[in-house]
Amino acid sequence: MSGLGGLNKSPNGVVLGMVQLQLPQVVTPDDLAEQTDRICAMVAKARRNMPSMDLVVFPEYALHGLSMDTNPDIMCRLDGPEVAAFRRACQENSIWGCFSIMEYNPQGNPYNSGLIIDSAGELKLYYRKLHPWVPVEPWEPGNIGIPVCEGPNDSTLALIICHDGMFPEMARECAYKGAEIMLRTAGYTAPIRHSWQITNQANAFCNLMATASVCMCGSDGSFDSMGEGMIVNFDGVPLALGSHRPDEIITAEVRPDLVREARQHWAVENNIYQFGHRGYVAVKGGAQDCPYTYMKDLVDGSYRLPWEEQVVHKDGTSCGFPVPSRTYEGEEISAEVAGVMESRG
Repeated sequence: MSGLGGLNKSPNGVVLGMVQLQLPQVVTPDDLAEQTDRICAMVAKARRNMPSMDLVVFPEYALHGLSMDTNPDIMCRLDGPEVAAFRRACQENSIWGCFSIMEYNPQGNPYNSGLIIDSAGELKLYYRKLHPWVPVEPWEPGNIGIPVCEGPNDSTLALIICHDGMFPEMARECAYKGAEIMLRTAGYTAPIRHSWQITNQANAFCNLMATASVCMCGSDGSFDSMGEGMIVNFDGVPLALGSHRPDEIITAEVRPDLVREARQHWAVENNIYQFGHRGYVAVKGGAQDCPYTYMKDLVDGSYRLPWEEQVVHKDGTSCGFPVPSRTYEGEEISAEVAGVMESRG
């Protein structure tokens, strides 16, 4: 159903392009500016490569590389030049784009943020990574939930970032809020390959939702990212699988209308519906209580594993980060961010 990678686009299709971007080294503001230009050039390449493409997706760390550098001089802001350049690139090439930035946070560590920009250059979705890949990543935990937005050709999009996809609750939240296509951007390296594949497929099947995922690719001299763009249909069957070739763009067509049809008409394995309507054959409407202890404990702030005291790694010291001194209080959302969220509904 990939339409030969999107070459033969159907009237109801959304053609996705997943960019296995070459892993950069970004140390200085000049490096940041150069990499911004490179990403914008790849937006133009995607448009030239396939006129039918609706959305081009860049991986996590596309702008900053894998150094985990929190230097304020190379952190981004929503109203900064990097985001402005991405918006122009989408507008000039008449294509939607998904981008990654490490976002300056005056109250603590930077956020690992993702953006979806439409073909008119308007910011449609803004997300802060909820689950940094601890203990490796120093980013502040996200505090604005998981938004969804209207996408190209009557689709509904969601975006999660890398490690987020290892938590089934993340994909479930995307689907629960109406997403028909879930994007997952990442910087993963080869040891995560199997987990990457099975979670991308499980997230799709368990939620009757297309998933489209891509990692950085190639080496920066220290780290090796794996590429492996992956587009999966709502039944869990891969439509397109990428390679390890840097800067390759993996493409496929997905059908949001068929996602909606499956969610309406599937009986067996309509799991996203049946999760909240247990045993509807036996009881009218199914049971709609919450039988899950961990959910109740998360809500009241008492989440605790039976083996909590035996967990060894509880901070980032094993990866060279200092023990944090702040407790999480949700952090105040700036007027700039509040304005973006309000404009998105």
